[in-house]
Amino acid sequence: MVSFALISYKLRKNPFLLVILPIISILAVFLIFIRNGEHPMLGIENLSISNHKWAHEVENTWYFPFTNKFKMPKYSYKRKQSNWLFNDHVDDIIPEGHIAHYDLNKLRSTAYAAVNKERVLILTPMQTFHKQYWENLLQLTYPRELIELGFIIPRTKTGENALKELEIAIKKVQSDKKNQRFAKITILRQDSQSFDQLAEKDRHSILVQKERRAAMALARNELLFSTLGPHTAWVLWLDADIIETPPTVIQDMTSHDKSVLAANVYQKYFDNDEKKMAIRPYDFNNWRESDIGLEIAANMDENEIIVEGYSEIATYRPLMAHFYNADGQVTDEMELDGVGGGCTLVKADVHRDGAMFPNFPFYHLIETEGFAKMAKRLNYGVFGLPNYLVYHIEEFNT
Repeated sequence: MVSFALISYKLRKNPFLLVILPIISILAVFLIFIRNGEHPMLGIENLSISNHKWAHEVENTWYFPFTNKFKMPKYSYKRKQSNWLFNDHVDDIIPEGHIAHYDLNKLRSTAYAAVNKERVLILTPMQTFHKQYWENLLQLTYPRELIELGFIIPRTKTGENALKELEIAIKKVQSDKKNQRFAKITILRQDSQSFDQLAEKDRHSILVQKERRAAMALARNELLFSTLGPHTAWVLWLDADIIETPPTVIQDMTSHDKSVLAANVYQKYFDNDEKKMAIRPYDFNNWRESDIGLEIAANMDENEIIVEGYSEIATYRPLMAHFYNADGQVTDEMELDGVGGGCTLVKADVHRDGAMFPNFPFYHLIETEGFAKMAKRLNYGVFGLPNYLVYHIEEFNT
């Protein structure tokens, strides 16, 4: 073996080698690693990106460019994984910046959601944090590792207070044991017109419904488009004022396998005459269309809307709130043309296909009722459960 001392001696005796050897080394590196006549590297020879051959095209598989150390992950819904980043082909740690593939044709929303481990996204516009709402959320029996939560909160004083309380509640749950944590939680701040503008006694006035519900529609759309993921199978719209549902509400509602399904929102209150707690209808946005309603809409200006539950606009639509039968089956269904957002379950594909919450008059409807109309225009069925009750918090005119 040639010693280092001998090489050093030769270089001292032949100084030109000090110049030639580095040049030869650089040329060799260029020829071996950079210069490639068949598959040149993008940017070296001023080639158009449209003519460039990427690594996966050359090698017929997904790799990081010019290395075969990491194979690109390909997500499969056929085989359920404990970690959605894993797949059948990757046993190594997937590097940052990987390419993920989702075949939405294999994503299903079925009547056996829990058994099939289908992801549920619960979305809540929140202007006030109610402890009862959060406690009810925590008692749901659907596996938490399959539940994602999304909230949108206005940039107002009440919104700031709600945010603080919500973050405290979330921190307590998400720092608990792993199997007690939700899969993901997203909190958005309201960027559009705030939906928290009015006191409780004012926000139900018919005079402010168009403006108020347009703001709510914007909030719902921002929340939906920011949180809907490629693995989401169901979206449950649950208002922050809903403080009591059956613990199995997700399983119960998904079992109907309907594209859009609304629960019947009632309210518990103290009856001063009977001196005991009682219940009464609350949400009148779940309804079937009537001939009178269609006639009223036909004679309206294109920018006017119909809001249900007000004597000023008597549509005589059949309201699901009035179809509750205490002796009936909780699984009874009725077809609807309008829905509210109190507790409404939607197959994620309905939203993916374009059904959103119009903040403008859509067939003289707006927000959740406009969403129901849009879903039906997309040929999705809209249904309600008249005997399946969830409860809204009792309100006081303060």
